[in-house]
Amino acid sequence: MSELKNWHNQTLGAKVVEALQKNYFTACYVNTRQEALDKLAALIPSDAAVEIGGSWTINEIGIDTLLADRGNTVVFNHNKPGLSPEEVAAFRRSQLTCDVFLTGANALTLQGEIVNVDGVGNRVAAMMFGPKKVIVIVGINKLVTNVEAAMERIKLVAAPINNKRLNRPNPCTATGQCMDCKGPNRICNVTTIMHKRPLATDVEIIIVGEELGF
Repeated sequence: MSELKNWHNQTLGAKVVEALQKNYFTACYVNTRQEALDKLAALIPSDAAVEIGGSWTINEIGIDTLLADRGNTVVFNHNKPGLSPEEVAAFRRSQLTCDVFLTGANALTLQGEIVNVDGVGNRVAAMMFGPKKVIVIVGINKLVTNVEAAMERIKLVAAPINNKRLNRPNPCTATGQCMDCKGPNRICNVTTIMHKRPLATDVEIIIVGEELGF
C-alpha cells in the first residue's frame, strides 16, 4: 500500500510543481521530511538571518534546531509566553526584513496557487514582500483541487486545529469546524491567494510527500 501512496503523492507532487513553475515560483518535490530538511540546509546560507512564521509544519521538520546549531540567527516563536505586546510586534515586523523567511501554507491548489488565512497578517505579508528569500514547506496533505476546496480545507481542518492549538475561545474549538464567528478573538481575518509569484520576491516552494502540519 505504501508503494501505491508514494506513486500517488509523487504524481500529484509533480503536477503541482509544474503548475507552480508556470506561475513563476521555484518549486520542487521531495519524498520525506528529512529530504526537505537537507534541502533547506543547502538553500539557507550559514550567515543568514532566518525568521519563521507561525507554522506547525516547520516545527515538525526541525529546521529551527539545525539552523541554531550551526550559528544562524533564528527567530521563530513570537507566541512564546511572557513576551510583551511590544516584543511580539517587533518580532512580527522583523519578519519583513530578514534574509530568509520560512513558513508553511494552509493549502496549495493543483493550479499552483498558495492559499492562506491569517489572524494578524504578518505571516502572509512576509510571504509577499520584504524578505530576501521566502521558502514555503507544504505537506502532501495540503494539496487540493482548487481555491474553493482550499477554503473548505481551511474551514474544516486548519482553522479549528489552529484555534485549539492557540487555546482561542472560538466556537470551532467545540464544533471542530468553522462557524464564521464574529468575536474579538477570531483569527481568520486575512485571506490571501498567491496566484503568481510576487514580482519583487524570491519564493521557493518545497512539497513534501508526507503529511505535515494541519
